[in-house]
Parts: sequence; structure tokens; C-alpha cells
Amino acid sequence: MSMQAVLSPFYKLFEYFYESIIEKVEGAGDFALHVSAILYWTFKKPYRFQLFVDQLYFIGNKSLFIVALTSIFSGMVITYQTYIGMKVMGAYTLVGPIVVLTIAKELAPVFSAIIVAGRCGAAMAAQIGTMKVTEQIDALEVMGISSRQYLGVPRVWATMIALPLLNLVFLFVANIGSWLVGVKVLGIEEAKYYSKLHAFVVPNVLWEGIIKAAVFGFLVGIIGTYHGFKVQGGAEGVGKGTNAAVVWGMIIILIIDYFLTNLLVPILYNI
Repeated sequence: MSMQAVLSPFYKLFEYFYESIIEKVEGAGDFALHVSAILYWTFKKPYRFQLFVDQLYFIGNKSLFIVALTSIFSGMVITYQTYIGMKVMGAYTLVGPIVVLTIAKELAPVFSAIIVAGRCGAAMAAQIGTMKVTEQIDALEVMGISSRQYLGVPRVWATMIALPLLNLVFLFVANIGSWLVGVKVLGIEEAKYYSKLHAFVVPNVLWEGIIKAAVFGFLVGIIGTYHGFKVQGGAEGVGKGTNAAVVWGMIIILIIDYFLTNLLVPILYNI
């Protein structure tokens, strides 16, 4: 067997990894250019306020039902599970504060962002991707209208504004569910349920969730629009772009949540 035949599999493996690395680097560069274009066109006239309001209505108002439905059952489940653990230690009066902290710091911002990524991030990618494959985006550019400004900027900033508001809705409704299960179903005295709240739930707890939700909103908007503008290849490309927007949106939310927690906890709680 010749040396070339022996080394051929290694060449192919090297070529595969090389092409994968080049593809990822190019993708990172395209994404960075997209983010910079969104930031640049945000401050350039004309300001398309009506488009922003339309997207805010679609992302915020149209997501209220699914956010509320998810949040009330999340609050109920977390309360049940927390009660089981606390009852073993005889500390069931801490159920209320623990549930509120869990929801305010993690569940509300993360679940709200995942819902918006699945619903609105997919819609952004599908809408923009369809416009791209039908050459509507090319028509905008020919008329001298920046497609990033017209289609991207309103969606990104509307998502960033809507998510903190949805986060607060999630927190409020989830705690209603928690109260219903804790007080009405499990029989915790209402006074004991609320007795420790003031000691644990401080304003910085709410700010942590709000800041996280705003960052997640920006990322969901950026990722959704990026994959929309990246679509190629007709209807199949639109489907792939939509799928990529949802998958990467959810993955990035969970990854960034860890790093944001590490960043915010020392700042907000002086730890």
C-alpha cells in the first residue's frame, strides 16, 4: 500500500475540520457585521416608529396568553416541589420566598425568552427569509431603503423592550399560581406564606430578572433577524433559517444566562 493511500483518510479528516473552522469563522464574521449594521442603522434617519410599535404589539401583546399560561403552571409545579423538600426539613414557611426568588431570578426571564424565541424569533426568520427569496429585500435596496433599518431595527429593539415586560407578567402570574397551590391546596397558612418575603425579596432580585430579560430580548431579535437575512434556496432555505433561529436562540439564552448570573450577582448583591 502506497504512502498516499495510507495518508488519504487523514487528509480528508484535516480537510473536513479545516472547512468546518473556516465556515464557523465566516459565520461569526457575518453575525458581527449584522449586529454592527443594526446598531448603526438604529441612529440613522428616518426613524420608523410605527414599525417599532407594530412589532412591539406582535411580540408583546400577542405573546401574553402563552406566557401567562406557561407561568401559572410553572408557579404551581415549583411550589409543589419546593413544599416537598421544605416539609422534610420542617421549613415549609420558606416555600413562598424560595418560589419567588426562583421565578424572579431565573424562571421568568429564561422561560419568557424561550417562549419569545420559539414564537417570535421563528416568525422574524420566516418573514425576512420569505422576503429575501421572493426578492422583496432586493427591491427595498433598489429603492434606497436599508433592509436592516426597515426590517431588522424595529424587530430587535421591540423584542428588547417587550421581553422585560413579559418577564414581569410571568413573575406576577406565576406567583398567583404559587399562592393558589401553597395556600389553597397544600394548606400553608397565608400569614406564614408571606412572613419571610420581605427578608428575601429585595428590589435587586427584580432588577436581575429585568436585566436578563432585556439582554435575552436583544439576542433573540438579533438571532431571528440574522437567520432571516441569511436565508438562501427558496422555501427549503426559509425552513432551515427558521429552525436555526429557534434552536440557536434557545441555546444562546441558556449559555448567556450562566455568564449573566456570574456578572450580575456580585454587582447586585455585593458578594
